[in-house]
Amino acid sequence: MRALTVQGMTKSYGEKVLFNGLTFSIAEKERIGLIGVNGTGKSSLLKIVAGKDVPDNGEIVSPNDYTIAYLEQEPEMNPALTVMDQLFLSEAPVIKLLKDYEGTLKQLEKEPESTVVAEKLFELQKQMDALGAWEANTNAEAILTRLGIPDFSRKIGELSGGQKKRVALAQVLIETPDLLILDEPTNHLDFETIRWLEDYLSKYSGAVLLVTHDRYFLDRVTNRMFELDHGLLYTYNGNYQDYIAAKAEREEQQSAAEDKRRNLYRRELAWMRRGAKARSTKQKARIDRFEQLEGSLGQGPKKEQVDLSVQGSRLGKQVFELKNVSKSFDGKTILNHFDLLVKPGDRLGIVGKNGSGKSTFMNLLAGKISFDSGEMITGQTVKTAYYTQERTDMDENMRMIAYIRESAEVVTTKTGEKISAAQMLERFLFPMHAHGTPIYKLSGGEKRRLYLLKLLMTQPNVLLLDEPTNDLDTETLTVLEDYLEEFSGVVITVSHDRYFLDKTADRLLVFQGNGMIESYYGLYSDYLAEQAIVEKQEELPVKEVKTEVKQEKTKKKKLSYHEQREWDTIEEEMAKVEERIAEAEQELEAAGSDFEKAQQLSEELEQLNEKLEHFIERWSYLSEFVQ
Repeated sequence: MRALTVQGMTKSYGEKVLFNGLTFSIAEKERIGLIGVNGTGKSSLLKIVAGKDVPDNGEIVSPNDYTIAYLEQEPEMNPALTVMDQLFLSEAPVIKLLKDYEGTLKQLEKEPESTVVAEKLFELQKQMDALGAWEANTNAEAILTRLGIPDFSRKIGELSGGQKKRVALAQVLIETPDLLILDEPTNHLDFETIRWLEDYLSKYSGAVLLVTHDRYFLDRVTNRMFELDHGLLYTYNGNYQDYIAAKAEREEQQSAAEDKRRNLYRRELAWMRRGAKARSTKQKARIDRFEQLEGSLGQGPKKEQVDLSVQGSRLGKQVFELKNVSKSFDGKTILNHFDLLVKPGDRLGIVGKNGSGKSTFMNLLAGKISFDSGEMITGQTVKTAYYTQERTDMDENMRMIAYIRESAEVVTTKTGEKISAAQMLERFLFPMHAHGTPIYKLSGGEKRRLYLLKLLMTQPNVLLLDEPTNDLDTETLTVLEDYLEEFSGVVITVSHDRYFLDKTADRLLVFQGNGMIESYYGLYSDYLAEQAIVEKQEELPVKEVKTEVKQEKTKKKKLSYHEQREWDTIEEEMAKVEERIAEAEQELEAAGSDFEKAQQLSEELEQLNEKLEHFIERWSYLSEFVQ
């Protein structure tokens, strides 16, 4: 079995120790997910294993012919090369062999009588057969197409950042190494491409070591998990779901052990305070034990968690209303006579293929660009925070504390507590001694976390989030999701992360291109499942499709778990709304000349009728699938 083993690896940057004495192995067909809080050294660990960096101590042991391919978060490329030239700019044996073969073939065309060149070509052909290199070019084209890069002759310099990342991903995939190392491979990929990559990696014959924020991706692909925490590496068998269960059990055991030590410490402290009447050997041993116990308390890994308890500003009844809005960008239609009403408390997810206009739509809502035609009404109390992918306002020469203080010196939490900028940095896992650090010294994930903190400190009531899951660690994402669940304002999110959208959005706007936008009420996973059924039916021959449709009429589709829960309570909710409408109408009749009360009741009736209309629409839809 071909395997790579790491023994006693240690790495520090200045005073910061990333890891100390790590030992682990990676065997064939193991697909390992590496997770940990941003800044703990995940990318550094990948670089060392890939041979792009060296450890301070320790060694990496593997067979002499063991091959590794590494996808960086931000790969460097030659802008003058074409896509296909970039793909074959590799030192992988199969790629080098293919290039040698093509070069020798051209040489033979120039020297057709040369027996030396002919013999060399014959030897290369045998090596091509042995390595299966004949398929490399075909595989390259197929992988590029699946990754959304159909034009192989385009220059690298003409591609967007996301397209470059996909070319780099294709480059490492066609090398088929013994160990494939991927740093955030799902960034800039739409759902269809992520699903293809999941299937590809699940069947990969070599080993895979990857870092990703996509928890559904981790769950589907991995069969082993590594967690990097305070310089230590914890290993778990199974996927992300198995890891969550095992981690909870480990932390519970650690907590119980710490409680036992604290109880023993209290007893020893009470004895010490009573004072020893004599210095017997037994008493001296107790004193020594007390001193050891006192020194050991709290030395275990401290559980750190991002605190997002910032209070948002008050939001009125009006948020956004788009009326007959149109927008074209770079010759593409983004919106075509589009109408949208965003109400207080709405949770919208924006999904669709890359290039369909999602980020442009967010820029329109944020007022960064203007509409071609139509009208957008924004409520007077709306205070927007726009979390973008680019972080264009981040001056990386600034120190962290100065950057945060640009938003506010002090903020108020949900409990009314006043918190300073320095204290907020600590709550976001930036220790006090690091507050003077220039931003450029932070990791990519730490910069994203700092950027998120600055936005939340403005205490917004409308959050526009454009791909918030890119570069944030899973722990920060979990806390952000909990924060959004409690957030009283409006959240509008562009994301390809199914897990994040399932937890934070209950309505989708699906951008289909050419100004076509579909509205869907429900979870993103449910939408994708329904789309998969439709695609499967469309792939069937015409006769089979007709049979399928006929069967669908006699056997209705079951409700999803979340739809069943909604169906179980919807009639009761409708009855409550209808009852309140009747009461409000009676109160309105009795209001007489109390115009202020009449106005309040009229506004309440308008909202209640809208709510009832939504319930009726959902009841009609759900009732079609109830058996």
